[in-house]
Amino acid sequence: MNKKLKLWELDRISKSEFKEQKKFPIIIILNNIRSLTNIGSFFRTSDAFNIEKIYLCGITAKPPHREIQKTAIGSTESVSWEYYEEIIDLVNKLKAEGSIICSLEQTEKTTFLQDLDISKSKKYVLIFGNEVNGVDQEIINLSDKIIEIPQFGTKHSLNVSVCAGIVLWEFTKKHI
Repeated sequence: MNKKLKLWELDRISKSEFKEQKKFPIIIILNNIRSLTNIGSFFRTSDAFNIEKIYLCGITAKPPHREIQKTAIGSTESVSWEYYEEIIDLVNKLKAEGSIICSLEQTEKTTFLQDLDISKSKKYVLIFGNEVNGVDQEIINLSDKIIEIPQFGTKHSLNVSVCAGIVLWEFTKKHI
């Protein structure tokens, strides 16, 4: 028999231990994300994958907010985050610091996620755009890489927070 573990049997680290541990060199930027549940999902997924920081830009709501907490389940307190009004200023700053800027979008020239060469020694910034309009063209123009998740159904996009889970797993598995 294979017994399901209870929460207290999972031996998870504390919030303070999480904050102190070395993070994977991955930064997320959420630009103009409308859905509060999507924002909460990003926090929860970022906690699970030990990312360095989340930047909230534009109309993206900021914690504390009851609707964000429903899906974040406390991860807004463990994951480092900051609000930065102008995404272009932030992207230029992170690019100047040597980060590789990656937008998740469908464009004429994309790199499929499975074909992306991810280096353990580099810092990556993953930009996720608005649920309807995606990543702004100005940001795509500043990006070093445009990443696309291949899809095989009739729809042309994934929910932005589902996309985050897929992409973050691909990036973090290089560090484990």
